[in-house]
Amino acid sequence: MQPTKFSKERSEGMAEHLRLKKSNCKNCYKCIRNCPVKSIRFSAGHANIIGNECILCGHCFVVCPQEAKEIVDEREKVRVLINSGDPVVVSLAPSFIANYDGAGIESMRAALKQLGFYDVEETALGATMVKREYDRMLVEENRDIVITSCCHSINLLIRKYFKSLLPCLANVATPMYAHCADIKRRIPGARTVFIGPCVAKKDEGELSGNVVDAVLTFEELTEWMNEENISPEKVMVPDDESRARFFPTTGGIIKTMECAAEEYSYFAIDGVNNCIAALQDIERGNIHKCFIEMSACPGGCIGGPVMEKYHPSPVKDYMMISSFAGNKDFAIDQPTPTQMKYSYGPIDTNRKTPSEVEIGRILREMGKYTPGDELNCGFCGYNSCRDKAVAIYQGKADISMCLPFLMEKAESFSEAIVKNTPNALIVVNDQLEIQQINDAAMHLLNIRQQSDVMGDYVDRILDSTAFINVMNSGLAVRNQRVYLAEYSRYVDQTLIPAENGRIILCIMRDVTSEMKERKKKEEISRETAEVADRVVDKQMRIVQEIASLLGETAAETKIALSKLKESLADE
Repeated sequence: MQPTKFSKERSEGMAEHLRLKKSNCKNCYKCIRNCPVKSIRFSAGHANIIGNECILCGHCFVVCPQEAKEIVDEREKVRVLINSGDPVVVSLAPSFIANYDGAGIESMRAALKQLGFYDVEETALGATMVKREYDRMLVEENRDIVITSCCHSINLLIRKYFKSLLPCLANVATPMYAHCADIKRRIPGARTVFIGPCVAKKDEGELSGNVVDAVLTFEELTEWMNEENISPEKVMVPDDESRARFFPTTGGIIKTMECAAEEYSYFAIDGVNNCIAALQDIERGNIHKCFIEMSACPGGCIGGPVMEKYHPSPVKDYMMISSFAGNKDFAIDQPTPTQMKYSYGPIDTNRKTPSEVEIGRILREMGKYTPGDELNCGFCGYNSCRDKAVAIYQGKADISMCLPFLMEKAESFSEAIVKNTPNALIVVNDQLEIQQINDAAMHLLNIRQQSDVMGDYVDRILDSTAFINVMNSGLAVRNQRVYLAEYSRYVDQTLIPAENGRIILCIMRDVTSEMKERKKKEEISRETAEVADRVVDKQMRIVQEIASLLGETAAETKIALSKLKESLADE
């Protein structure tokens, strides 16, 4: 095995192994609240993983309620390897015994051979090599603090966020790498596939060059076997030479070691947040002469993201591991220290650090003017309002992610509407008790101050019949014209049930002036009609009188003409 140095270039973009399904993301911020390094950027209402900041712990995958995070599937890649004709050998993570409920290595070997694999071996063989190298290092090398390098997520955490502690990180291969390299030494032309509960191993496999050809999760393997109707038998064959099977449990590495260097303190830490706290202690110089086993997952690898999401049984899983592990090492040849050596370089996250002036400006935009305004409610997912301000500066967060800010803005907006609307607003609860009343309603109903009616029954100021009907029916009544006799007012009244009938919102628009104007117009119209009727009657009388006079004149004329006609006839 040649010494290897993981480069910055190869490590960036690693979050491609864990990606977002945008259609599922509901902008709930649960992923950022659970991300220990806050490597998530919110854009267009969706959570995007920042590759060069992510440590691939998989917490966002586990906690996402909408299953908007998915691990990239490499099954097709493995099928291509198998179809190539090369012998494809599986390195099976020791946590398999817990994930597959009692199926031993022989059962898993038989099942995976049906899928086309050449052979199946336990990654615990590589774990044995690694723990022996740790023992040798502590005895032969003069080191102050040694941190295990088995967990790729912890390695990324140190390389990205605790670069000053890289000398403490054991420059030793991981069990996966050590085992796959050993397989390729022993089997000419072999291709290797690691299978386990960890998403970070996909990145480690990609960075391994030609040592690890592909990585599958237990979820991918299970789906593949289900497609082929393959089910491993639940048979375990005891083997006393298998102590390294304890590796996937918290303290499992130390449990398998000789711990001959008595000047060291040996202890195990699991969970990223606990590891971060320990690393901060080391940075402050509070810890010395220690061998520290670190695991990103609570409980060790048996608490890995795939195990935790689909197989959350930590006590049962530990008991399964314990019952399968032996008391002695696997009988294997130990590689040389040079072959086991790795060098882990720093990775630049490219995070920009704002000045105090810039942080202050952003805090003011968030409505945080004094330390007392910084509630640290945790809704946005950041540990403090200052951390949130830094994230905003870095383009990872938005001011609208602040719950107190949104509530204050909403309350201010709604208060402005309630206060300035010309409509009267009254809110009553399901006991018909007044809960809120605005200035317009107080003016309409001749109320001097809110305290005079707050908490009183609504029938003190209004007829409660309409409120009771709405509460019983659950149906809104809109723009109902009502005359408030006690106040000599006409209103258009709307009653709206809300919060499942627990409150009723009453909106009243004063239309008294409109009604008075309407009555005035009606009176003018009536008077005009009466005048028109009188004019018509008078005109009719005049017409009749004229007709009468014309009739009399016509008769007299007729008589005169008749007499004249008779006189002419006599002559």
